[in-house]
Order: sequence, then structure tokens, then C-alpha cells
Amino acid sequence: MLVQFQSFIKLAVDLRRDILAGGGEGHADCEELLLDDGSCQADTWRADWIPESQVVEFEALINIRPRQGNRSMVIEDRSLRTPSSLRTPYEDMTHLSGRRR
Repeated sequence: MLVQFQSFIKLAVDLRRDILAGGGEGHADCEELLLDDGSCQADTWRADWIPESQVVEFEALINIRPRQGNRSMVIEDRSLRTPSSLRTPYEDMTHLSGRRR
């Protein structure tokens, strides 16, 4: 997964279901897997996993959602960015697409 971006992995995270998809060319690819698996778009946020520092950065243009009270690329509600929201940050959901990486 690091081949394309070399230092980070694009993610989409369903914070209600505590699952994520990672490794797409874009955040939308990851989100599509979640939506196909039954996630709601309003619960799905975009992030990047930085393996070197073991950090998830919840910052993406598509996170700007005025209707949900988020007017920034960063998820402003800190409770949505807590570690408990991501139990397994380095896991991807290859089983949803039927592919193994």
C-alpha cells in the first residue's frame, strides 16, 4: 500500500461501526468499500495513516462538511478523532473487495 504515496496510506473510517478501509488511490476508493459494506456516508470520514510515526491524521478536503458542523479539512470534533475510534489503524478491509494485497 505504501508504493503509491510512499509515506502514507489513504483511509476512510466509519466511526459509528469502528471499521476502516485503506490503500485506495484516493479516499473515495476507500469510502466506496465502506459504503458497499453498509456504512452511511455521514459516519464515514477521511484520514491518512502514517506508518513511520504510527499516527492517523484526520485531514482531507472532503472532510469539510458544513451540514455536519465541520467547516475544516480536519475533523473539528476531537471525540471523533480519539484512539478508541480506531481500534486497528493499520488494518485494511481487503475482504470487502474480495482481493488480498
